[in-house]
Amino acid sequence: MSSVTIPPPKCLLKSLEVPYRHMFGPGPSNVPSRILEAGANPVIGHMHPEIFKIMSDIKSGIQYMFQTQNNMTLAVSGTGHSAMECAIFNAVEPGESVLTAVNGIWGERAAEMAERIGARVNTIVTPPGGSFTNAEIEQALSKHRPVLFFLAHGESSTGVLHPLEGIGQLCHKYDCLFLVDAVASLGGTPLYMDQLEIDILYTGSQKVLNAPPGTAPISFSERACQKILNRRTKPVSFFLDMSWLANYWGCDGKLSRVYHHTGPVTAFYSLRESLAVLVEEGLQNSWERHQEVAEYFHAGLESMGLKLFVKSKKARLPTVTTIVAPHGYDWKEITAYIMKTHNLEISGGLGPSVGLVLRVGLMGCNSSKANVDMVLAALKDALKHCHKSKV
Repeated sequence: MSSVTIPPPKCLLKSLEVPYRHMFGPGPSNVPSRILEAGANPVIGHMHPEIFKIMSDIKSGIQYMFQTQNNMTLAVSGTGHSAMECAIFNAVEPGESVLTAVNGIWGERAAEMAERIGARVNTIVTPPGGSFTNAEIEQALSKHRPVLFFLAHGESSTGVLHPLEGIGQLCHKYDCLFLVDAVASLGGTPLYMDQLEIDILYTGSQKVLNAPPGTAPISFSERACQKILNRRTKPVSFFLDMSWLANYWGCDGKLSRVYHHTGPVTAFYSLRESLAVLVEEGLQNSWERHQEVAEYFHAGLESMGLKLFVKSKKARLPTVTTIVAPHGYDWKEITAYIMKTHNLEISGGLGPSVGLVLRVGLMGCNSSKANVDMVLAALKDALKHCHKSKV
């Protein structure tokens, strides 16, 4: 046996150091100590009865957060992208038609995921900051006859809160499943999965829930389950195959659970605790708090002479605010100055909104008027000290 030739890395002989920052970008959010402490509980087996009880608690919390009675409700082991792929990979087969609404990056991502599995993808597109009328959606449904229609409820790249009323009924009129991305909106603004006839809904742990990134709550209607159950082919991903995940989460009615993957048990602890925090506050109270704080923030921005990217008040996402990039400034210099001087993260645009906006996320415990005042002070300071061109 030859001797070790790669020496031990000196960096790992030093203690881990992680700075505290005010995480006021579009995510992840700050994690309260209560949730961090929950994640520090002892590791137990991912097939132990105690973990199944924790998973059952999580399922109940997601049903409350989503306002759904769907039995097929669980958390994917991964971030929001994994839930997006789980939805598309299970509900769509190669050659089937998919329609995505693109008014920011998430519609673009959903379209690419569907294309990668061989779906026939069509899109309806509006510029960043825009949304679609139900008439436009119905026209596209009638034309393309998709098996799945994707729409982002909270488009975090543009700050748009898209109305959902009536779209589920339209989808079902054309025998189409309604898939909604609510990663940036769930818990921070009213959303009723069952009442809106949403077939597949998902979110992420790291936004309003204030848990660490790594779990993604998702729920499937009975209509969606029937589509998945009657597939002709297996889903392209074994890891995201709902026939396996349904069994692991106790959603398939079988008495025994079969090993599929090693669930991230400590992430489950954190997710359960974050849902407990939401339950204690109350969903409606959380919605109202986020809306009140957002309106306070928007008023403060406008008093500074800054412009909001989404013109219609009703169309503004209360969790992630988009500010028109101040004229004459380099947005990268503004965000870097605020990070260096105030230890505070805000972001530039993403995808089609790059260069157009600054994005500020105030989600979950971060949604407070005190934090708004902190962001406004940091922006005022940055605009005073950052270079402004005379053009």
